[in-house]
Amino acid sequence: MTRASLDKQPHEVATMFDAVAANYDLTNDVLSLGQDRRWRKEVAKAVNGRPGEKVLDLAAGTGTSSLPFTRAGAYVVPCDFSLGMLREGKRRHPWLPLTAGDATKLPFRDASFDAVTISFGLRNVQDTDGALRELYRVTKPGGRVVICEFSHATWAPFRTVYEEYLMRALPPVARAVSSNPDAYVYLAESIQSWPEQAELARLLQKAGWSKVAWRNLSGGIVALHRGTRPA
Repeated sequence: MTRASLDKQPHEVATMFDAVAANYDLTNDVLSLGQDRRWRKEVAKAVNGRPGEKVLDLAAGTGTSSLPFTRAGAYVVPCDFSLGMLREGKRRHPWLPLTAGDATKLPFRDASFDAVTISFGLRNVQDTDGALRELYRVTKPGGRVVICEFSHATWAPFRTVYEEYLMRALPPVARAVSSNPDAYVYLAESIQSWPEQAELARLLQKAGWSKVAWRNLSGGIVALHRGTRPA
């Protein structure tokens, strides 16, 4: 795994997630101090999936992030490129239509979905621009995108404390609860290397999305970006 870099090799990232699949959801809950549940609720509200709508949940992992959309009555397609994650998801949620797919080459037709979303997965894609274009391609005109991703705290003192947590506290905690703690060192470094909120908004606009906006969660350590495919 390439460390402290966004030059990621897809097969290495997939292998990393295969190795952490069994305890992935538990580890995230512990490392985020339970905040990940709140973040996913905010994603569900932003997507606002309705009965009869078709939602693509990219980087869905074990399918945990897809459950709120099914409860809202939407038809959700959880998609991930880690077969280990998908196998674990199928074991837990056999009714979900879990689908293997690469974010830069999605196995779906043009204009297939009313809404597309990706949570905590975009920064692990080798080609961010390509993924944003693919999400645009498979979204219906007038459809929407919601991206939830780790970002950068907006208050300088908090940002310093948070980055210290990422690099000093996270690894030992990960060793205690994760099956592959080294993966979480990479994930911490990838958060620090990720673009600021405004830069991700610019990349969305570059890919063709309109009405792009974002909202900071938890002081900016997570940002929720939204956009619309022009009708």
